[in-house]
Amino acid sequence: MPAVKGDGMRGLAVFISDIRNCKSKEAEIKRINKELANIRSKFKGDKTLDGYQKKKYVCKLLFIFLLGHDIDFGHMEAVNLLSSNKYTEKQIGYLFISVLIGATNDLMKLVIQAIRNDLASRNPVHITLALQCVANIGSREMAEGLSVDIPKLLVSGDTIDSVKQSAALTLLRLLRSSPDIIPMGEWTSRIIHLLNDQHMGVVTAAASLIENLVKKNPEEYKGCVSLAVSRLSRIVTSSYTDLQDYTYYFVPAPWLSVKLLRLLQNYPPPEDPAVKTRLTECLETILNKAQEPPKSKKVQHSNAKNAVLFEAINLIIHMDSDPNLLVRACNQLGQFLQHRETNLRYLALESMCLLATSEFSHEAVKKHQETVITALKTERDVSVRQRAVDLLYAMCDRTNAEEIVGEMLEYLESADYSIREEMVLKVAILAEKYAVDYTWYVDVILNLIRIAGDYVSEEVWYRVIQIVINRDDVQGYAAKTVFEALQAPACHENMVKVGGYILGEFGNLIAGDPRSSPLVQFQLLHSKYHLCSPSTRGLLLSTYIKFVNLFPEIKNTIQDVLKSDNNMRNSDVELQQRSIEYLQLSSIATADVLATVLEEMPPFPERESSILAKLKKKKPSSVPEGTEMKEHATPKLPAAQMSNNVTTSESTPPTTINLMSQGESSTDDMIDRGSPVGGSASVDLLGLGTPTQTTAPSSGSGDGLLVDMFDTLTTNTSSSLPSTNGVDMGLTGGADEAFKKFICKNNGVLFENDLVQIGVKSEYREDLGRIWVFYGNKTTFQLNAFCVDVNQGALSESLSIQQKPVGSEVEAGAQVKQQFNMACVQDFEDAPIMSIQFMYCGAQQKIALKLPVVLNKYITPAEMDSSTFFTRWKALSSPSQESQQIFKATSPMDTEQIKAKLIGFSVSVLEGIDPNPENFVSAGVLHTRNQQVGILVRLEPNKQAQMYRLTVRASRDKVAKILCDLLQPQL
Repeated sequence: MPAVKGDGMRGLAVFISDIRNCKSKEAEIKRINKELANIRSKFKGDKTLDGYQKKKYVCKLLFIFLLGHDIDFGHMEAVNLLSSNKYTEKQIGYLFISVLIGATNDLMKLVIQAIRNDLASRNPVHITLALQCVANIGSREMAEGLSVDIPKLLVSGDTIDSVKQSAALTLLRLLRSSPDIIPMGEWTSRIIHLLNDQHMGVVTAAASLIENLVKKNPEEYKGCVSLAVSRLSRIVTSSYTDLQDYTYYFVPAPWLSVKLLRLLQNYPPPEDPAVKTRLTECLETILNKAQEPPKSKKVQHSNAKNAVLFEAINLIIHMDSDPNLLVRACNQLGQFLQHRETNLRYLALESMCLLATSEFSHEAVKKHQETVITALKTERDVSVRQRAVDLLYAMCDRTNAEEIVGEMLEYLESADYSIREEMVLKVAILAEKYAVDYTWYVDVILNLIRIAGDYVSEEVWYRVIQIVINRDDVQGYAAKTVFEALQAPACHENMVKVGGYILGEFGNLIAGDPRSSPLVQFQLLHSKYHLCSPSTRGLLLSTYIKFVNLFPEIKNTIQDVLKSDNNMRNSDVELQQRSIEYLQLSSIATADVLATVLEEMPPFPERESSILAKLKKKKPSSVPEGTEMKEHATPKLPAAQMSNNVTTSESTPPTTINLMSQGESSTDDMIDRGSPVGGSASVDLLGLGTPTQTTAPSSGSGDGLLVDMFDTLTTNTSSSLPSTNGVDMGLTGGADEAFKKFICKNNGVLFENDLVQIGVKSEYREDLGRIWVFYGNKTTFQLNAFCVDVNQGALSESLSIQQKPVGSEVEAGAQVKQQFNMACVQDFEDAPIMSIQFMYCGAQQKIALKLPVVLNKYITPAEMDSSTFFTRWKALSSPSQESQQIFKATSPMDTEQIKAKLIGFSVSVLEGIDPNPENFVSAGVLHTRNQQVGILVRLEPNKQAQMYRLTVRASRDKVAKILCDLLQPQL
């Protein structure tokens, strides 16, 4: 604390000296207890204590507390110091309160009143002390009590500049802790105009405040764009001598420049041509200054200069509208790629990852390919190498894919273990995405398994099998290549899995060569058998039974293996069961039956690559979503040949059975990729190509043998909703099931037990909604200390909730009502947690429920004709815009019930759109505060198999997945 002339506290200095001179802990405690007894007696007995003495004793208590001792008295004396007119006494009072008085202390109302008195005074020193105390504590009660005083102080013409600075930062602190309490609507215009203030300190503080407000309500504060551009222009065009008080090592106002550039990133490029031109000039000036010789050799100068430069580049990337600026930014970053400073190289690589996603700057980024590859090989810092991998992934396209994939494969052999798994995923994605010749793709994946087999996840080798099965032209090459790979003395188990699957399906394509005859193929695979895990052995056994069908001449050899004690009496139940069943199948079934049962796998349905989904899940921020920029130019794999005609036969087994499963059998999982889920073969709504007719398996579970190992990749039978904020919030029993009932309805009972009944009634209009919650007391006693708290967690930025107060008592047999007003700011997955607490007969009761507000409530139904629907459906073709699930029906497939659920889900039911009258198509518009999102739904029921295929497409990424997960459990 600052020393004040003539106001030293000798008693405090003596006490501190005594403490320091104590020889032991016991002596210190003894001295402190003596002092505490003295202070307590002074506070209790001496009614004539003046301000100086109170200040001195409060200071001693504060010092004792900072030594780690509890203080249980003196708080009232500290509050009394706030009414003093002396700066030092008021300062000590506020200091004590900031440190020792918590947000829930009973004295807080007195403190808030004292703060309000100081804010209303004309003494700027007193006002500043009060504001500092508010900012330090920042409690909800303070926000409620001072929600008018502080904004009024901020925009008042009589307030001096230093106080305005403190008021802006204090208001920012309260907005962060209690965003729903501070009413900013009436102050909007005057707060925005603080950016025009003559005092740079006020502008800097106001910029932080406005940026926070803009994130909550960008539309209301969009007037700040022109003012921010104007202020930024004055800063970047000024000389460092013009703003001497705010120049940092020859860089004018770097902190304010960065804040303004970040503020502008919350909005699209300005629509006003004059403002846009001025902003472009600012950004060009910043890029020009980066090329000028440094005015100082000190690191502070380059740090400040580069901070402004990188934020300007971020704004250029965000605007993504000026090709000249984007290319210039890319060239500037390219100079940093070889800078001696590691941090600059890291930031340059990170920013170029974003530039690579723009159609204007992608080619400019590619010019630095050799430099990035060199960085990947020579950088010492693993985090910089990680960014180099990300940039190579982002800059890859059809012209350089083979070169980049080759370099990444070469580096993979010596790569740091922490980045190997991610590199494997990226190499696999690039190879699939840009493969012109799929023989190259097969080579890449097999090399991946050879080089980094331990890091090749199941999704990678699943995907190569899917592609090989879907492409006739690569099947023979894949069989030949994997056969050669298996001949290595030591090959990874994943290679054995891929080899077993591909040879089991297509080994006949290479059987004509004596070097890869049926017996040689079998012996090669069986030589790996004893080295593999039980799951891989199970797959190999399935390959062997496939060989019985493909190569009858080695049937006896395979039966001998199946009969061996090692398999028939294996401790693993799955292997034992497979051996017995396959032996019986090969012995009893006729050649025709074997050929039917063990028929070649049908093509897989087209969907988003599971590898890409895994990469996004593993590290969602490693590569921006925009790296899918050229997705439309990439040829998709052949569509699955999915029939919509169901045929069954009691006399024949299913025509297509997947015998390559690794897991335990489950009737619920016997879903064949060729099985239909309704629809018409004549029209392909999903854009998967022309379907061809295949025969589906019967719905009876007796014919199915084993589980489809791709089931987890292609279907989702889970009915669980996302957990709130990713953690278990300890919901009351039955709360989750009750919550799901409100996805398709607005009114009903949310919870009921012997004490209370909680009902809900709600209504929605576009992005706004209201929920009334009714709390009924079922007992003959009053419920006391009744309180309700809503925990939004991470939802606070996506969902704005205003909670009206509810009475603290609920009379016996009575009912009270509480209203919640909500606004959907952006899409969200989770639901807020409503915590209800009350006292019943002296016992504390707690109930935790999900407040039934879900994303589909903000959808309004949309009507459209057939041509409009198909046009929009095909336009939403990006993988991130679609979500599809195939699942069993959980309730009777009644047409009227399905329509009612779709209408309850807030989408329309469009009649006569789908050529198959049994299918349902729906449309709607999701309203959020910031934008509107188009929603299209197609539901295809297969009543014979009691299954659905649900497809949701949306014009905003992730929305389709959220809505699909919400609707699926309802069906």
